[in-house]
Amino acid sequence: MIKVIINGCNGRMGKMISDLLAEDADAAVAAGVDAYGDAPQDIPFFRDIKECDVDADVIIDVSTAAAVDGVLDYAVERTIPIVLCTTGLSEEQTARMREDAKKTAVLKSANMSLGINTILKLASAAAKVFAEAGFDIEIVEKHHRQKLDAPSGTALAIADAMNEAIGGDYEYCFDRSDRRQKRPEKEIGISAVRGGTIVGEHEVIFAGTDEVIEIRHMAYSRAVFAKGAVQAAKFLAGKEPGMYGMSDVIG
Repeated sequence: MIKVIINGCNGRMGKMISDLLAEDADAAVAAGVDAYGDAPQDIPFFRDIKECDVDADVIIDVSTAAAVDGVLDYAVERTIPIVLCTTGLSEEQTARMREDAKKTAVLKSANMSLGINTILKLASAAAKVFAEAGFDIEIVEKHHRQKLDAPSGTALAIADAMNEAIGGDYEYCFDRSDRRQKRPEKEIGISAVRGGTIVGEHEVIFAGTDEVIEIRHMAYSRAVFAKGAVQAAKFLAGKEPGMYGMSDVIG
């Protein structure tokens, strides 16, 4: 049985992960940590990760960027693998995370969804074929009206994966309103839609002469990200120090 500490257990994602682990035959919550909210029932609970004194095989962090340094300190001190789901890390935190990965296993991904990470592989493979054949590449992403960043980190991750697969010399275009010219050949267009309560949609379009191929992922619930985090935790438990990604989880 894999024992999991959830850092940020009272947040929306933390609660989803707790619910999934409660029904999992191979993993369980060892403790919950959160500076806010009421203490969850039936599990050891701590306000600060430094106070957590339970044995665990892996940490899932779904807290805030401000709390990441503390949880990394804890993971390194106890040599516990950590799945970092928290977004918005600074360049300094990202560099520190990579250094800490030399001491304990760290898994970080722009998107924890198993579907999205499979899309990354599919889009990269497709880009190799279609770019050589002269197809244009576009990405359209849609999210709820409350999302602050645009384009999404996932859209950029998809673009980066494709760009790397096809030589790395494609430029990204986020807005064509300030120019009047034909579309350049080596360009990946990235468009963002914000509205309503859309959880997340990402569409990759390969547009050629007389044919269009689309690869699309739609998230109907944030539970897909929680499921991915649990899968990542199961994968990471017992792993040697190093940086890992969701591509390692899906194989």
